[in-house]
Amino acid sequence: MSRKAHRLLLLAFSGLLGACATGRGPSEVVTKDTSKSFDTVVVDAGHGGKDNGAYRKFGGAEKIATLDVAERLSQKLRASHMNVVMTRSSDVFISLEERVAIENAQKNSVFVSVHFNDSRRRGIHGFETYYHSPSSFGLAQRIQANLLTIPNSANRGVHTANFRVLRKAKYPAVLVECGFLSNRLEGGEARDSEYRQQLADRIAGAIVEQRYSGRRTAKSSGGADAATPFINRD
Repeated sequence: MSRKAHRLLLLAFSGLLGACATGRGPSEVVTKDTSKSFDTVVVDAGHGGKDNGAYRKFGGAEKIATLDVAERLSQKLRASHMNVVMTRSSDVFISLEERVAIENAQKNSVFVSVHFNDSRRRGIHGFETYYHSPSSFGLAQRIQANLLTIPNSANRGVHTANFRVLRKAKYPAVLVECGFLSNRLEGGEARDSEYRQQLADRIAGAIVEQRYSGRRTAKSSGGADAATPFINRD
C-alpha cells in the first residue's frame, strides 16, 4: 500500500470513530424543538393515489379515511388561528421523500401524519401514536391521551419509531394510527363522518393544548420510555 493510500485509510477510519463517538451518523437530522413555539402545523394524510394503504371490507381504503380526517383536522386548526399546510388535499400519490420535503420546508412547525392501522387478527383494536425525536414526545402523548377520551377506545400506547417522515423531520413530528380498519367496530367507525370528526377534534385539541399550555406532559403507564424499541418501517 502506498503512503498516500495509507493516509487516506487512516483519515476514513478516524472519521468513522468520530461518528461512533457522537452517536450520530453524518446524514442524521438534528431536530429543532419547536414544540412550544410552533406557528404552523403540517398535516399529512397518509397514502393516496396509487397507494391505498390498508384496504379492508370493514373500513374501506385507508387513503380515503386519512384524507377526510386530515381535512377536518386542518379546518379545526385554522379555526383556532393556526397556519396549516397539507401534504395532500386530494387523492394523489405523494412519495415519502416529498412529504419530508414539505414538512421540513415549514419553519417553526410541527408535523402530524394521520393513518389507520391494519392487522391479520381482527380482534386487535385501539389507538397508537409514534414519535422519533425527544422533542416530539409531549405532542405524541397529548394526542394519544385526547384520543382515549373517545368512548370505548383502547390504548395501544405511545412508541418511538423510525418511520421516514419522523426520523428525517427537522421539527417535532408524530404519526397517529386512528384505529384498525381490520377490526369490525373500528373499521365501521372509520367510514362514519361523525366519528372522523371526533378523531379530528381530539387531535386538534391536543395540538392547541401543546402550543399554548406551559404544563409538561407526564408519562402515563401506557406511554413510552427509554426502553421502548424503535420500530423500523418506511
